[in-house]
Amino acid sequence: MVFCLLTACSGSDREQKFRIGFAQCTGTENWKRATREGMQRELSLHPGTELIYRSANDNSELQVKQIKELLNDNIDILLVSPNEAAPLTSVVKEAYNRGIPVVVIDRKTNSDLYTAFIGINNYELGKQAGEYVAHVLHDSASIIEVMGLQGSTPTSDRQRGFEESIARYPHMRIKQRLYGAWLQDKSTAAFLGIKEKLSPTDVVCAQNDPMAVGAYEVYKSLGMEKSVKFFGIDGLPGPDGGIQLVGDKILQATFLTPTGGEEAIATAFNILEKQPFHKENILPTVVIDSTNVRIMKLQTDRLNAQTSDIEKQYNLLQEQRRIYHNQRNLLYIAITALVAALVLGSIVFFALRKNRIINRQLAGQNEEILTQRNQLIEMTAKANEATDAKFNFFTNISHELRTPLTLILGPLEDSLASPKLHFTIRHNLELVQKNALRLLRLINQLMDFRKIELNKMKLVISENPISEFVLEIANAFQEVAHRKSISFNITSKVGDLRVWFDVNILDKVLFNLLSNAFKFTSENGTINVLIDKDAAAGRVLVMIQDTGVGMTPDEVDHAFELFYQGHTKGFKGTGLGLSLAKEMIHLHQGSITVESAKWKGSTFTLSLPLGQPRLSEDEPAANSEIPGIAETAAGKPSFIPTYEDIKVYTSDIQPISFQDEAVVNSHKDYSVLIIEDNDDLRGFLKKRLGCQYEMHEAADAVRGIAMAYDLVPDLIISDIILPGDDGLHLMEVLKQDLRTSHIPIILLTAKGAMEDQIKGIKLKADAFIVKPFNLEYLEETIKNLLNNRSVLREHYTSELPTESRTNASTKVTRKFINEFIAIVENNIPNEDFSVEDICREIGISRVQLYRKVKALIGYNVNDYISTVRLQKAKYLLADPQLTIADVAFKVGYSSQAYFSTVFKSKFNLTPTEYREKKKGRR
Repeated sequence: MVFCLLTACSGSDREQKFRIGFAQCTGTENWKRATREGMQRELSLHPGTELIYRSANDNSELQVKQIKELLNDNIDILLVSPNEAAPLTSVVKEAYNRGIPVVVIDRKTNSDLYTAFIGINNYELGKQAGEYVAHVLHDSASIIEVMGLQGSTPTSDRQRGFEESIARYPHMRIKQRLYGAWLQDKSTAAFLGIKEKLSPTDVVCAQNDPMAVGAYEVYKSLGMEKSVKFFGIDGLPGPDGGIQLVGDKILQATFLTPTGGEEAIATAFNILEKQPFHKENILPTVVIDSTNVRIMKLQTDRLNAQTSDIEKQYNLLQEQRRIYHNQRNLLYIAITALVAALVLGSIVFFALRKNRIINRQLAGQNEEILTQRNQLIEMTAKANEATDAKFNFFTNISHELRTPLTLILGPLEDSLASPKLHFTIRHNLELVQKNALRLLRLINQLMDFRKIELNKMKLVISENPISEFVLEIANAFQEVAHRKSISFNITSKVGDLRVWFDVNILDKVLFNLLSNAFKFTSENGTINVLIDKDAAAGRVLVMIQDTGVGMTPDEVDHAFELFYQGHTKGFKGTGLGLSLAKEMIHLHQGSITVESAKWKGSTFTLSLPLGQPRLSEDEPAANSEIPGIAETAAGKPSFIPTYEDIKVYTSDIQPISFQDEAVVNSHKDYSVLIIEDNDDLRGFLKKRLGCQYEMHEAADAVRGIAMAYDLVPDLIISDIILPGDDGLHLMEVLKQDLRTSHIPIILLTAKGAMEDQIKGIKLKADAFIVKPFNLEYLEETIKNLLNNRSVLREHYTSELPTESRTNASTKVTRKFINEFIAIVENNIPNEDFSVEDICREIGISRVQLYRKVKALIGYNVNDYISTVRLQKAKYLLADPQLTIADVAFKVGYSSQAYFSTVFKSKFNLTPTEYREKKKGRR
């Protein structure tokens, strides 16, 4: 049996609301009902409390399961009336250990782990019953004792108390003990089982009223009820209750035992509200017999009537509260509606007022807008005129740039054609030609970009064999493929398929893609060109596949964005080529895509529609004369790329070798490291400076830093714009490192802004030269920086031994020199002191130490140590108290003879002669 009781509460109640779980198992229905009614009466004083009730109907296993369900239902306190002590002990302990208060009602478990107990003392109750029976029966008597559930605590306690009391009266004996399991029908069945043994019997004492009634019914059926006195326990009010049975003279007497429902709820609230309470709460018992049954019945009837009146009044109070809350809510709604009406009225009033103001403002703004619109129309017309003028200027200036470039390239080609040209001059002229062609290509791309931007580029299409066209373009790269040992293959699967396209635009796309493929593919790589057809989509596909450096996923996503440049080291472009190619293909209603993986190569795919595309009205018809197409003798078109296109698009991928001139004196006093990503500029500087300096080169910052650490050059020339980390980062790393902090650094850059120069100087750049620069200025700058280093070196070696110097060019250099000198001077007496000890102390390699010390003070490390020791010896020889052997030992020489030899070779005097000479001067 399961139900939930929620007591009523008003919105104004401020009492804390609790959830109480009650698990009941034993007792008759009258007992259970009386227990619940008592709880409800007490709960009426605590509105809003939820009572969750579970009844297991004398099934201990079911009661354990119900208690576990209650524990998982977030109850605040557990009330439990155990059926049996042993089965319920563990689950009650579990609840108690989980921090949930437990109130045990009527009977205890086998453990003391509970919060409070509410019930009677069954032992005392049994003893009281025995005393009363013995008092009523003065003569000898035979007794049948009817007990409850076998094994339960109340049964055993009541039996023990009753029998101990009866044992004190020898004239009374217990002739029979029966178990009725607290139920009337079970008691009846037990008596019917021994009906032959019932007579003679004077007293039937049952441990509750229903079992006594069951015995009475059996005696009555046998006509023997007048000869036996029946006693019970419970004394419940109401029909069929113990009080009624005593009044009807069925029972001689009964013992009133409170159910404990009211007391359990009261104790539960004391526990929950942190009020004082007793752990053991023993309820009193009262004997009800013919002397007081009438009074008890009247009191119980009055109590029931009062309880009924209280319930009616409580219900009436709740109804009044409900009406009050409804009226209050209606009042709130009315007040809210009134306030809302006032607010809305105010809003409407101010809105109307604001609307009038806004209308006046809008009228003025409308006039202003009309005026501005007319001005915009006029300004748009002027802007269009300015745009046209700007485009015309851009076109004219581009043409003007092409003219001097033509005058540069023409004489260059004539000069390069001369067989008598010296190879050094030839290399310089080839470098000029290559960069002039690069400039020409950039101008062409800018022109095309402006045309597309202003929608000035129009197609002049014709139907041409796609395979022959691609083959002619590809043939222009055969020489480059041969020079770089690249496997270059062109495959066509479409035969003589003819496609509509503009030959003068598509050739730029193909030249650009092939030029990129050769630029990013190293020697002995592979480049494949495949021409295929997608019949289902109605398109022809041109795929250019290479085994070059490839692209990262991020680079693939941005490959066709305008001015985007990838992060591939050693390869820099303008960021125009692929963007232009995409726009040119879109003009053909085609598409261009790329698939690539880093270090695995790239595949660019051009897709052009089959059939004649739709043309705008201002684009030439298909049968117009197309420039760039020649006819062979057989009448077939021949696509011969112009010499200018071939030169422009292949100049960047044609390597220029810089051969060093023979130098008579191969030994160089100084070494220079060039860090520059442009191969041509790096090669040119290496060739120009190679006559005077030992040259080393690197193409990026990472390689440059590694070479600086390894070589420790005398000077570094670095570009600022480098692949990956830039030149400013490179300089910051080198200047903060002890091994390279002394090296002068010259920064070369195309960024001539003052902010960049200030940033470079702040990072301790020794010189900042803006491109294009004068070579003589660069050479003189290098000489000045190296001469300054020589002056610095002389400063540190002018007088040895020396104290700590503090006038070095940088803090890191001063730190190194001071640390080096301190280590040497602290180890002068140590004859085992060596270069390895210095390397270990400072933390650099032997080679780096020799180079850095040589660069800073011009001494070999061992020579420096020897010189410091001998200078210290000169100072000690001035002390007459020291022998020559003492002086030798104090400066790290174990042999006096060897010390004398080294001293003489350095100063042309033996130590003894030096001491005598010093004395003579005094």
